[in-house]
Amino acid sequence: MATTVTPGDPERVRPVDPQQIDPARRKGRGATTRLTGRFERLCPVAEPDGWDIPEEALPVRTEVSLERPRSVINYIRSPDLPFDRTLNPYRGCEHGCIYCFARPTHAWLGLSPGLDFETRLIARPDAPAVLEAELRRPGYRAAPIAIGTNTDPYQPIERDHGIMRACLEVLRDFRHPVAVTTKGALVERDVDILAEMARHGLARVGISITTLDAGLSRRMEPRAPRPERRLATIRALTAAGIPVRVMISPVVPGLTDPEVERILDAGREAGAEAASLIMLRLPLEVSQLWQDWLAEHYPDRAARIMGHLRAMHGGQDYSPQWHRRMRGEGAYAEIIKQRFDRAVRALAMNRATAPLRCDLFAPPLRAGDQMSLF
Repeated sequence: MATTVTPGDPERVRPVDPQQIDPARRKGRGATTRLTGRFERLCPVAEPDGWDIPEEALPVRTEVSLERPRSVINYIRSPDLPFDRTLNPYRGCEHGCIYCFARPTHAWLGLSPGLDFETRLIARPDAPAVLEAELRRPGYRAAPIAIGTNTDPYQPIERDHGIMRACLEVLRDFRHPVAVTTKGALVERDVDILAEMARHGLARVGISITTLDAGLSRRMEPRAPRPERRLATIRALTAAGIPVRVMISPVVPGLTDPEVERILDAGREAGAEAASLIMLRLPLEVSQLWQDWLAEHYPDRAARIMGHLRAMHGGQDYSPQWHRRMRGEGAYAEIIKQRFDRAVRALAMNRATAPLRCDLFAPPLRAGDQMSLF
């Protein structure tokens, strides 16, 4: 039997979540619930009524639907970010990282930021063609496009759909700069394109490494490549001449922050030339999902971890203030920043990287186009 409650009702307040999914069904997934999004007026609540018939606990499968976008370049105006436009080949991410700040975007689709975000995915097969059309607009001015800042373009379904590679082919043909962020080893498939672009100062890649502990990674990022596999990816990319940044993102105070120096050492040894750090962020529905995950996997550390996070955000689970949301503030945040700064100086990873070139941008001629005389 199922009843409904309003998402803001006391029944949905932790520690008991009425939308908890049987662990046997969500094996290999990050979220523990199918938490209702903030825009839904009601949410289902399962209640035993004595008529339930036991059934086999079938695992939750990944579903992929298609979207036909009218535009794919997203323009942003954030003073925290070094870019002003992004592109997303997919919505949702099968890597299932429980801490992912992009989970709330699924609520806009009427889907759960919890289990739906990592199991009900949306591919955008027309993205390459739409991208080409946008780049050909007369008023377009080139600037680096960031890919992978919301959901990972090299998540497992890219192997079947190939949308990311097709987008890279468009950017290469237009000589357009791109910055890619990923955890996915599948990026190695596109070394040919990225290396060609990198030779002209048009491409760089950031590889996100949250922890070197394979067990912790499997629990926190269940379908992302193992940490050692990501280090191997850094080696493969740098061997091909592609500039790589190791991204410690996110740092979880009281859980992964002791690894900051070790991750930087490992990244440098693998060939990364730069590094960055972002503190754990818990916007909107992510806070409850994260706390549910902590209660299941690290109940002995949950209070300490949340205490550190709240201290970094003025007593709140998260504060979206510009210039503070990604690093936090306070003594603990400052200690982590000082450790990071000292380590990157020692490893010579604090030097400014060369900016991606925008002056080479040139839409390629199509059949029937009039060639320029100049």
